[in-house]
Amino acid sequence: MKKSHVVAVLLASAAHPAFAREATALPPIDVETVASPATITTAPSTITAVTREDLRARQANSSDIAGLLSDIPGVAINTGGGFSGMPTIHGLSEQRLAITVDGHPVDSACPNDMNTPMSYTDPQTVGEVRVITGVSPVSLSGDSIGAVIDVRTPAPRFSRSDSLLLTGEVSAFYRSNDDGAGGAVTLTAATRSLSATYTGSFTSAGRYSGGGDLGLVHSSEYRKTDHQLALAWQGAIGLVEVKGGYHYSPYEGFVNQYMDMTSNKSWFLNAHWHNEFAWGALDLKADYRSTDHEMNFLDDKGGSADGGMPMNTHVRSGGYTLKADIPLGPVHTLHFGQEYHRETMNDWWPPVAGSMMMSPDTFLNINNGERTRIGGFGEWEARWSDKLSTLAGVRYDHVAMNTGAVQPYGTGMMNMADATAAAAFNAIDRRRADNNWSGSFLASYAAAKGLLVELGYAHKTRSPNLYERYTWGTGSMSSRMIGWYGDGNGYVGNPDLKPERADTFSLTVTAGDPKQGWSVKATPYYTHVNDYIDATFVKAFTTMMGVATGFNQLRFANVEAEFYGVDAAVTTPWWDNGALGKTRVTSSLSWVEGQNVTTQTPLYHQMPLDIKVAIRHALGAFEAGADVEWVDAKTRVDPARNEPQTPAYALLALRTAYTWKTLRLSVDVENLLDKAYYLPLGGISLGDYSASGGTIRRAVPGRGRSVNLGLSARF
Repeated sequence: MKKSHVVAVLLASAAHPAFAREATALPPIDVETVASPATITTAPSTITAVTREDLRARQANSSDIAGLLSDIPGVAINTGGGFSGMPTIHGLSEQRLAITVDGHPVDSACPNDMNTPMSYTDPQTVGEVRVITGVSPVSLSGDSIGAVIDVRTPAPRFSRSDSLLLTGEVSAFYRSNDDGAGGAVTLTAATRSLSATYTGSFTSAGRYSGGGDLGLVHSSEYRKTDHQLALAWQGAIGLVEVKGGYHYSPYEGFVNQYMDMTSNKSWFLNAHWHNEFAWGALDLKADYRSTDHEMNFLDDKGGSADGGMPMNTHVRSGGYTLKADIPLGPVHTLHFGQEYHRETMNDWWPPVAGSMMMSPDTFLNINNGERTRIGGFGEWEARWSDKLSTLAGVRYDHVAMNTGAVQPYGTGMMNMADATAAAAFNAIDRRRADNNWSGSFLASYAAAKGLLVELGYAHKTRSPNLYERYTWGTGSMSSRMIGWYGDGNGYVGNPDLKPERADTFSLTVTAGDPKQGWSVKATPYYTHVNDYIDATFVKAFTTMMGVATGFNQLRFANVEAEFYGVDAAVTTPWWDNGALGKTRVTSSLSWVEGQNVTTQTPLYHQMPLDIKVAIRHALGAFEAGADVEWVDAKTRVDPARNEPQTPAYALLALRTAYTWKTLRLSVDVENLLDKAYYLPLGGISLGDYSASGGTIRRAVPGRGRSVNLGLSARF
């Protein structure tokens, strides 16, 4: 088999200090490790590769891959559970991003989005994460309007001799703040043509403490286990891979939701074939995933000894992606692809014995829901000279959706709002079909030595998900069970939602000298979205006495929206002395504003100005560093959601590590000064609200001081 080539250009200043890389093309991968090739050589300059080495250095600090990505300029995290944060990039939330694991999409199976795509991954076992924060080619993202996140497990490894190759890695961590602990193992056995790799991980944590005097943060505990077996064969017909895995989480508290996850079981089977021919290359991927999800109350929210409020979701999904790359000479290359993805969903809430509101029938929230997408794309890549390259593409996606008849818990007075809504919902034709067109253009020009300019434009389209279109309950309780925003409000679906259509412009200017170790990058951008799916006010929730609770009922609705901002990053050498080691300083800035143009109000979950500075020193096997992050006050908030304002804050972290041969020991201290602060994208701390009987209403506190220990060894 021919050696695979990874030709994407990874630029140093595209990443935060922890992930900075030299501006150079990666060399061909050795036959011992075979990776899926990046078929586009004109890679966007806003791409950032978070490598296995990067993750190994930070895996003791978080069990959430999404959380670690917040070090990249332009990336912020909407608070979820302990291992299921929701990334937002340039103001666009996770639902609008193209997120894949090994190139396969992972559908949400929860009305609160508790099982996000990256919740099935672990920092201790992931091989690499690639993030494109700016304009991305249409070949990498369909049915989305935002950035691209591609999570990759380790590529298959093969022996370079007749001897059996045995290799692997083990790791463990401990965090003092929440008594978080876990471990992972990766084992590979391979010959020249066959490879088998097992990866497994376990992580568990209790409730964390907020900084300063903010105290215990309720509903923040979690536990999960992941297993995966990958088999690969390389020969005359190319590379063939088959991967299967199982994920189980017995519980995960959600600090900003009324519900908690009380079970999430998911298994998957993926297949991949790649081969190169005289005329080009073919790449085929197929997948199937089954997810069974349960929600109820953990002890912080009253427990489920009396039945609580069980909510179940089953999702079955699968599909394939076929791509072809056809070089037409040294200048032009054509890329074609065809995709199919189908999702089926049942979301039901069993009755609770003895409850007047939640009985006698099963509440059918989504009944035999289905969402099918068929798409195709074509791209033209041209390398006109050593200085100029372009990439232009167009794609079409047909998205068809439908769902069956629904029913409320009952038809009594306490269920009258839902009973009326169910009758109206069942009376309409629920079939919907969207014909979505997207296009992208990237032009990269090396204006001078060490100076690169990239201009990008994309028109991309995303159809609503099943929950946005088909959740129908208008009762106070039923609508509050819907929504992944962490704001305590209730949401009602809208079958007549139109697809979101986004036009994005970006300009990236990069200057640097890899030999001297300095780089500067700036990326201003602007996105205008027609039919952006926001939420409009329906009514204010009140107590039995008619007193406003501060929470509202909202209905999903199309509006006009815009986002604009800038990402910037600087890397500079500070000290370079052979005897005393090397020191460098890196910094980044992210600023974004999102506006609802229809109502002339701020959009929800927009990160305020975020500035990071890091110092790294290396002396032989010893590493040390310090991080400072300053976040501005969040004063632009969404009035419809009663979004909380948060004050500005600054955090300090210290990092040390020592590597002896293949053994690495790290000690990090996060929030060294135990600063009290609130998360700008955390929403409302509903765990504390429930535990206090409704007397404590506050934004979600940030974590207090934590000493994190990490140990890993490779063999």
